[in-house]
Amino acid sequence: MGLKDHEGFFRKMTKLILNEMPKAGYSSILNDFVESNFFVIDGDSLLVTCLCVKSFKWGQNLHFFYLVECYLVDLMSNGGQFAVVFFKDAEYAYFDFPELLPLRTALILHLQHNTNVDVQTEFSGCLSQDWKLYLEQHYPYFLIVSEEGLSDLQTHLFNFLIIHSWGMKVNVVLSSGHESDTLRLYAHTMESTDRTQTFSKENEAVIQSAYKSLIQHLEERRISALAPHFEHLKWSDMMKEACQTLFLLQCLWPEGSDIQRVLCVTSCSLSLRMYHRIVHSNCLSLQEVEDFCRLRCLCVAFQLHLPLSQRACSRVITCSWLWDSDSFLKMNKWCEHFILSNLNVLGCWNLNLNHVSDLHDEQLLKNIAFYYEFESTQEPHLNLGDSIRRDYEHLWNIVSHLVKEFYVGKCFPLRTTRRPFLGQKKSVIQEISLEKMPSVGFIPMTSSVIDEFVGDMMKDLPILKSDDPIVPSQFKEKTSDELLHWHAQRLLSDDYDRIKCHIDEQSRDPQVLDLLKKNQDYQQFYGKSLESISTKVIVTQTTQPKEDSSGASGKMLQNTKPSKITKKKKKKKKSFLKEDQNKDQQKDDLLFSIEEEMKMNLHSGIRKLEEYLTSCASNSVKCGVEISGLIACFKAWKEHCQGEGKISKDLSIAVQMMKRIHSLLERYPEILEAEHHQYIAKCLKYLGFNDLANSLDPTLIGDDKKKKKYSIDIGPARFQLQYMGHYLIRDERKNPDPRIQDFIPNTWQRELLDVVDKNESAVIVAPVSAGKTYASYYCMEKVLRESDDGVVVYIAPAKSFVGQVAATVENRFTKTLPAGRTLCGAFTRDYRYNVLNCQVLITVPECFEILLLAPHHQKWVERIRYVIFDEVHYLGREVGAKFWELLLVIIRCPFLVLSATINNPTLLTEWLQSVKQYWKQADKIMEEKFISEKQADKCLNFLRDNSYKNQSYEVRLVLCEERDNDLEKHICSVKHDDVYFDHLHPCAALTTDTIEKYGFPPDLILTPQESIQLYDTMVHVWEAWPRAQELCPEEFILFKNKIVIKKLDARKYEENLKAELTNWIKNGKVEKVKRVLKNLSPDSLSSSEDMVKMFPLLVEKLRQMDKLPAIFFLFNNGDVEKRAGSVCSFLEKIETKSHPHTECHSYVFGIDEVLKKVKTQKRCIKKNPKRAEKLERKLMYRAEYINFLENLKILEISEDHTYADVKALHTEITRDKGSTLDRVLKRVRLTRNGKELKALAQRGIGYHHSGMYFKEKEFVEILFVKGLIRVVTATGTLASGIHMPCKSVVFAQDSVYLDALNYRQMSGRAGRRGQDLLGNVYFFDIPLPKIKRLLASGVPELREQFPLSITLVLRLMLLASKGDDPEDAKAKVLSVLKHSLLSFKRPRAMKTLKLYFLFSLQLLIKEDYLNKNGNPKKFAGLASYLHGHEPSNLVFVNFLKRGLFHNLCKPAWKGAQQFSQDVMEKLVLVLANLFARKYIPAKFQNADLSFPQSKVILAELPEDFKAALHEYNLAVMKDFASFLLIASKSVNMKNEYQLPLSRIKFTGKECEDSQLVSHLMSCKKGRAAVSPFVCLSGNTDNDLLRPETVNQVILRTIGVSGTQAPQLWPWKLDNRGRRMPLNAYVLNFYQHNCLTRLDQTNGMRMGQLLKCLKDFAFNIQAISDSLSELCENEHDNVVLAFKQLSQTFYEKLEEMQTQMHQNHLK
Repeated sequence: MGLKDHEGFFRKMTKLILNEMPKAGYSSILNDFVESNFFVIDGDSLLVTCLCVKSFKWGQNLHFFYLVECYLVDLMSNGGQFAVVFFKDAEYAYFDFPELLPLRTALILHLQHNTNVDVQTEFSGCLSQDWKLYLEQHYPYFLIVSEEGLSDLQTHLFNFLIIHSWGMKVNVVLSSGHESDTLRLYAHTMESTDRTQTFSKENEAVIQSAYKSLIQHLEERRISALAPHFEHLKWSDMMKEACQTLFLLQCLWPEGSDIQRVLCVTSCSLSLRMYHRIVHSNCLSLQEVEDFCRLRCLCVAFQLHLPLSQRACSRVITCSWLWDSDSFLKMNKWCEHFILSNLNVLGCWNLNLNHVSDLHDEQLLKNIAFYYEFESTQEPHLNLGDSIRRDYEHLWNIVSHLVKEFYVGKCFPLRTTRRPFLGQKKSVIQEISLEKMPSVGFIPMTSSVIDEFVGDMMKDLPILKSDDPIVPSQFKEKTSDELLHWHAQRLLSDDYDRIKCHIDEQSRDPQVLDLLKKNQDYQQFYGKSLESISTKVIVTQTTQPKEDSSGASGKMLQNTKPSKITKKKKKKKKSFLKEDQNKDQQKDDLLFSIEEEMKMNLHSGIRKLEEYLTSCASNSVKCGVEISGLIACFKAWKEHCQGEGKISKDLSIAVQMMKRIHSLLERYPEILEAEHHQYIAKCLKYLGFNDLANSLDPTLIGDDKKKKKYSIDIGPARFQLQYMGHYLIRDERKNPDPRIQDFIPNTWQRELLDVVDKNESAVIVAPVSAGKTYASYYCMEKVLRESDDGVVVYIAPAKSFVGQVAATVENRFTKTLPAGRTLCGAFTRDYRYNVLNCQVLITVPECFEILLLAPHHQKWVERIRYVIFDEVHYLGREVGAKFWELLLVIIRCPFLVLSATINNPTLLTEWLQSVKQYWKQADKIMEEKFISEKQADKCLNFLRDNSYKNQSYEVRLVLCEERDNDLEKHICSVKHDDVYFDHLHPCAALTTDTIEKYGFPPDLILTPQESIQLYDTMVHVWEAWPRAQELCPEEFILFKNKIVIKKLDARKYEENLKAELTNWIKNGKVEKVKRVLKNLSPDSLSSSEDMVKMFPLLVEKLRQMDKLPAIFFLFNNGDVEKRAGSVCSFLEKIETKSHPHTECHSYVFGIDEVLKKVKTQKRCIKKNPKRAEKLERKLMYRAEYINFLENLKILEISEDHTYADVKALHTEITRDKGSTLDRVLKRVRLTRNGKELKALAQRGIGYHHSGMYFKEKEFVEILFVKGLIRVVTATGTLASGIHMPCKSVVFAQDSVYLDALNYRQMSGRAGRRGQDLLGNVYFFDIPLPKIKRLLASGVPELREQFPLSITLVLRLMLLASKGDDPEDAKAKVLSVLKHSLLSFKRPRAMKTLKLYFLFSLQLLIKEDYLNKNGNPKKFAGLASYLHGHEPSNLVFVNFLKRGLFHNLCKPAWKGAQQFSQDVMEKLVLVLANLFARKYIPAKFQNADLSFPQSKVILAELPEDFKAALHEYNLAVMKDFASFLLIASKSVNMKNEYQLPLSRIKFTGKECEDSQLVSHLMSCKKGRAAVSPFVCLSGNTDNDLLRPETVNQVILRTIGVSGTQAPQLWPWKLDNRGRRMPLNAYVLNFYQHNCLTRLDQTNGMRMGQLLKCLKDFAFNIQAISDSLSELCENEHDNVVLAFKQLSQTFYEKLEEMQTQMHQNHLK
């Protein structure tokens, strides 16, 4: 079948891709742990994308390579790791573009030889088996590919690549439309979905056939493309000719040369020879071709000698080559391609490829040709210069030697013919006009903040005169007449004032108070359900100086007189003695029962023994219990070895023996006596550890042969590491800390407590679940004890975490506070309560920022004593990063910064220390100022406000590198319809390159068992390994003759093995290391077609292995619910009625029997009221229990068919009387998922994701912690912070969101602190390459971002001018401006920030938000309030000030207060263009849809709005261009003259002896702020005013990009200059109110749609409220219209959500 036969399929394939484009998410493609996100770039997509850049002109090779390197550097600077793939078949697409063939080959050579980029060129095509295998082995995070080629045929090739990638479950990122900032790179991602995978699978045969026909067609076009230039010569003939030419050159230049000279002489000679052989009619004569080649040689001589600084000043020739000249140029390009393709024949010849990026400069060639054709009347008119002349003559002479068939003429004259090569135009040389460029200068302004921050720069900057026309005082302000009655300068209420209050804290209404009490009770209940910690009563130090260490109720102690306490003590002395006697008896009974249990069942008895040890406080008792345990284990071991152990020994008994020995020798050495040591030595002797036994008791003798049958036949060190790894004792402090009652803190935890006690700040880096959060609660307790006024603020990373932390605080502490004050409050964008009247505030960064920057909240801010930042690595994340940085620099008080995943904590600490030193200096200056100015009252207030803080300005770094338990990783595979588990050794994730370059990742920790496995593998691979004996476990210096090997000893052994493996690589044993890593790696995974069906079996297998409770992480809300449901269905299917009486049921029936007896006894004991009361309680509890059983239907479910912990269930009923379940069940009774969650809970299953109601999430969290749910499917909502510890974590779905940061956060949940010595991590349906990258990637470094924006500057100036305390406000503003992470230790960046600050002020003054003194003017409050939507906020205010909204919002009839549907839809259209901007790839506009495109693509703004927006953008663009021109003066241009990735420099001494160079390179104006590379294509400073080119031409080292200009174009342009339309989802929803239609037409997922629509509704409401506050006329049309729109939109949303709820219930 030919190409035409497959045209229908090509259309089908194109339609599928176009229909998927609206669903493409435009977001950051690189996350924090980008090294785990290996991806692939299609080389031809990269080439096409850069060729189509708007600022690029074809033929300018150096500019092209600059664009390529900029593209790759943007990926690399964000940490990207990738490979660039050039398919062999893809070359066929360029036969119609011969000028691109040598460019493509040069690109490959450049990337291979001049960069460290991994370039793959061995794959024939995207459907080849080799490529499929590559994808399977590397499993890239995504593939970057172009959606459109240079021709339809190339587009088809790209489409095949996209379809094949989807079929291989690889996501696709479109190469066009990329946008980068200092922290992220944004692009359109088209995910591989079930639909696209099904298409690929169902059409597999057609795809193969269509692809073959396409390649065959392209091969045929090669023949037709060669024929006009080489007639009968075939491709192979030309390749031979090229090889022959290269061999001849090698003989002429045996010493070697550079690629520019080589390509010039070989391509010119080959072209001349071929042209001589072939008769060309109506074309250039041979003599004219010789002239052309001379010009080409002279052009290369120019390139060799002119630095980029001179070439960037080249004239721009606008005329084109004549047809016959262009035809020869194409022939020459073919020859260049043949030469470059055969460079490998030169072998080891010294060929310098450094400047392969600069092989052709068409603009320079045109300049030279133009001069010799039209400007040179006499030869030579202008001299060439000696160096250029010599090189030119040398090149032409070599050409003459290579062309042996005929004489090519002398070097001079260059033109021997008169026929022009260039066509003539009226204006041939491009004129550069700078009339559009703005005046370079700043409006004079002054304020204390401005003077202090940028005063040092102002004297060196151009300042405009007061009579300059652009100074605001010279032009009349344009404000609509309708706004005259508006209070535009009024400060608006902030989000705190508008966010709904959970409960009115000030109300005295009994019902409200009752609700408040219920809410507080529930919070305490919720907190108590999450952790079993008793509530601590806090008494302020001023009231109760001496703390009660007993933990008794402070309130009771306060209200009880000493005499009464003494009487009570005397009265109860006897009862206490009696109680002690009873306790001793109970203890003896318990010990006896444990000993009996160990005799009956050793392992069961040991479990009870260890439970007893955790509750016992007496060391002597503990020691006795341990000895009893050792005796029982020894006896069991002997009996085992005499029986079953003769065949195969159960080493678990030996492990228990050694555990007891470890514990006795390490924890109770001072209690042990000689007889104990003798007995321990005897035990060691029986285990076969003779040396250890003798070291403990040298007098020990016995018959070794007789005892041999008891020996385990393993060395003691190997035995302890291999079988006792997670039992090894960690180095722990034994001395208690009086500050901590619950446990003995480690050294690093004590350091944290010291930090808090000294009012210091700290950066705390410790693994997940290491216990770092305890310092937060200690800090809270300290602040609570100090006073009733101090506040501690806890910053949670996400709102989902706020409720849980608040509940924990409510449970941990209670305190009697003055009226109007509460202990704990919370503040999120959804709700708030007790924010300003609490002592512990739990909030999120964006909400805390609102409070800190609000001028009228500064009095409250002064009360803050400590701020705790949890998960501070969000500072480097895409979402919310700007908030974290601002908060860290603006707070004056001490802080605690917590994280588990920071790679450069030292840098973070140094930066924060510099901020603290600033505050130290600021406080000192403020104090001295008050004293010098004799402001006694202010000074007294200042000293008083700071005295209670007693703040230290030190920032301490506290590190903890050890988890509390080990983590083991396992890979799940499916074989023979069953699930199998393979242990994954962490070293298997590494490569020799990784170890050589980066070493071992710091958090890649081995368990002791894995260390042994590594050692054994190393010995196996290198039998003659010199250090094998030294590192043998039995001979290792820290293990030899050591009875108790500790965790630290094992860690030292691990470090030695890692260092040795690294030395192998350094010493050239790379292949041996590769074998070690390969042997450690598991076999390739086996899986079934549908792993989803095997998921329930996976859960069941984990239950059978006792690996529950477990959290199963997935990345799609729908899949989370489906998987939980599938597990429930699995249990229901396998359930039978053969086990009606389980332990749970027996318990119920037992209660029934007791109840019968109770009823009988009740009749006989009516005379005994107390006994009757007891029986009544029993009846009540039984009723509650039955009610609970009915609710959960436990009576119908066998214990074997629920994942709930039956023991926990019994505890809940017997101890808590079912109160927990009863309470949580009521809360979800009416929620959307409540019914389903209850049904799942009765099977011990739950799910947890962001789309759930908070009550539903709390329901799952509480039951999980209680053990009533032990299987939870979840998304990343549980990744950070949420307290849901488990035994195992399972990654059950791959996703773009499964990066190494999320992996670390999620896997850190495995291993319950204090319960599990070993945590388990399982990978199910995750490709092995992805798993290895997750493990091998390092912890991310915090990366800086551009900290300023126009609106932030406005908000800072508002704070400075309106703050309650001007000096304090000024200090905070300056701290933000001076201490960005971007400018830390980088003075050049600080200079850029200062200039940007000035640019922001200029714009704010011109837009009439500030006056020249920095004080706010009209509508500054409104723009500031909408700060989260820059630049839309500025554009909205601009529209409002122009009266456009008043023109639009005309009522239906005069005097009416309602507006027509047409007005409302137009208003939605305008607002959607401002606040609902979701872009669609430009290519989508070619889609052939079954419905109007207007339903998907948002219409343009109405004409008046469009014109106003254009005027606004133009003004901003001119100001930004002016800023860039000023900033460019401080740029180090040396860095601008080198390629950004390869660092190849194009500098050198300018050629001054050539008159021709001076003539041709004469355009120096208008090229100050643009890159010299882009000047080669004729770009100038004028291009800074073009939105489609500003980011492409701007100087790279200037430190800013076009994204920092607050422009809002009605469309966005991709790299090619194509318009990227906006998605019309908001307008479509408003018109049709149907989410299903939106899902189908607008391509957005339901959850994403709902979130976006809620955000839009919130914005409308915020604008409506703001306008109402600003306008005193409540009947103003704009106010009324926004109020109507807000109400209507919310009603539509509620109606839609109600319908969704009903559909869900159905």
